[in-house]
Amino acid sequence: MTTTLTSRPVPERSGRVLPRPPSILRTGVRLPEVRWAALALLLFLVGGTLQLGGAPTWAVWTAYLACYAAGGWEPGWAGLQALREKVFDVDLLMVLAAIAAAAIGQVLDGALLIVIFATSGAVEAVITQRTADSVTSLLTLAPERATRVDAATGAEEVVDVSDLVVGDVVVVRPGERVGADGTVLDGLSDVDQQAVTGESVPVPRGPGDEVLSGTVNGTGALRVRVDRPAGESVIARVVALVEQASATKARTQLFVERVEQRYSIGVVVATLVVLAAPVVVAGSSFEDALLRAITFMIVASPCAVVLATMPPLLAAMANAGRHGVLVKSATVMEAVGRTTVVAFDKTGTLTEGAPEVTGVTTTGRLDEDQVLRAAAAAEQFSEHPLGRAVLRAVHERGLEVPAAHDFRALPGRGVVASADGHTVRVDRAERPRGEVGRGTVVAVHLDEALVGTITLVDRLRPASPGAVAAAAALTPHPVHLLTGDDEAVARDVAVRTGITAVHARLLPADKSRLVGDLQDAGERVLLVGDGVNDAPALATAATGVAMGRHGADLALDTADVVVVRDEIEAVPRLMALSRRARRTVVANLVIAAAFIVVLVSWDLVGNLPLPLAVAGHEGSTVVVALNGLRLLRGKAWDS
Repeated sequence: MTTTLTSRPVPERSGRVLPRPPSILRTGVRLPEVRWAALALLLFLVGGTLQLGGAPTWAVWTAYLACYAAGGWEPGWAGLQALREKVFDVDLLMVLAAIAAAAIGQVLDGALLIVIFATSGAVEAVITQRTADSVTSLLTLAPERATRVDAATGAEEVVDVSDLVVGDVVVVRPGERVGADGTVLDGLSDVDQQAVTGESVPVPRGPGDEVLSGTVNGTGALRVRVDRPAGESVIARVVALVEQASATKARTQLFVERVEQRYSIGVVVATLVVLAAPVVVAGSSFEDALLRAITFMIVASPCAVVLATMPPLLAAMANAGRHGVLVKSATVMEAVGRTTVVAFDKTGTLTEGAPEVTGVTTTGRLDEDQVLRAAAAAEQFSEHPLGRAVLRAVHERGLEVPAAHDFRALPGRGVVASADGHTVRVDRAERPRGEVGRGTVVAVHLDEALVGTITLVDRLRPASPGAVAAAAALTPHPVHLLTGDDEAVARDVAVRTGITAVHARLLPADKSRLVGDLQDAGERVLLVGDGVNDAPALATAATGVAMGRHGADLALDTADVVVVRDEIEAVPRLMALSRRARRTVVANLVIAAAFIVVLVSWDLVGNLPLPLAVAGHEGSTVVVALNGLRLLRGKAWDS
């Protein structure tokens, strides 16, 4: 029976379905920080309403003290835990300032401090959790099962890959992932190794060839002998490299974290001096000295300093998230702007990981368009990336694809079909004489006679040259290209993107070592990658950025930043946004410091009323918070 096939549209390269971000409300309800902050705000509003309505003092105080408990117990407990480790942090200082305000009858001012501090922590928790949820939803865990063949009976059994031992034989069907490192015993197929080795085109595999766990089988079925247990596979070694790099990677602190410890201790010491000095030296009453000391603690407390840093970074994270870039923490958001060297992986990062036709040669029997039409006739129902690229080229040229019948895939070799009364075979070929060693060449045969060849190379992302140029403009050193592919292919991509520092034929450990060497020399490296082979280097880099749509799970989990829609141009935009956030942080710190200096001087030299002190203190926090929120505007991302 003969089946005639007609042309169909060229399918887009598959990838992850982009997740719908979880709603802020749903995320917030799950977080205890948000629930406690919401309760504190509600109790504060209840207390304010009672106070304005002339309610009894006990009722007002009960509401405000409940607000203290709801919003202050968690930071207070965290502060006490830190104190046990001989660390005095801003959490405990803020709670002490609020308690001191209540001690002199200013319970409203203390409750306001608690609400502001709790709300800031809740906002940070929501944004951080939404980012974590979005990254988690992108991950699709690699299959951890394999089909083992019983040596005695030939029966098949599905087992965990961890149960496989050296010598076991497994069957890998078309489209399945290879469950273990091993050697092909029987069968022919093309295996997509891009995520592990960085090779942009599936490689032929047959008897005697090695296959790696985590790679994806093509159109043929393979019987594979297990050569290494799961714990010693290439993937396992890469994971070990990632864990080692993560363990040795120094924890980066926010600027405010580096100063708040000393500042908090300084405020406490200064408050004790302000309390004791007037009593001992000038003979002032203890009550007057206590009021002045508490006023000093409130105006000197680093609430505005903390809010000077977090709102700009959180706003920048939210802005980046709206544009498909997930930044996993405020620390990462700040670090991105301090990058001095940017490095890109090639396959799936600068390129799309999908081939395109770049050249057609003929033997003279057919012209170029006819060679392409003949190849497309045979390839039109192939799932191989090379076949899809040929079809795409034919459609782009406006050519008609002939109907075909008797289509057969030749696993590990190519395809064959009948079209227009001829047998057409397309398979891999030697490179034409004199051609530069880049890309893949396929031969087109008509009735077993060679009629031409087609050269295909990994398709460059249209935005890659611009992204490289923009990244280079933001850093003092040249952009680097890191790839496991061969030198000729790497050089070709480097020329097309404007990269001058090229490193080819790199194993995962080589990439990690190269990034480590740059950082040992004092550079801060931002690495962009997408594959399992990039994961160790992503963990080693000061900032690791993963391409999310087609990126390997290990890469997404390891990276500090995920570009969800694979928009390479988002990388320099994120760097620019981070730098703008840093400038905003510096401006906020100057504003906060100015308020603190003025209010502290007024309290020490003159007589600063406590309500005015609280108003000035809270005013400074509002000013710096609003200034930071300007980074939510779309203009901050686009400019």
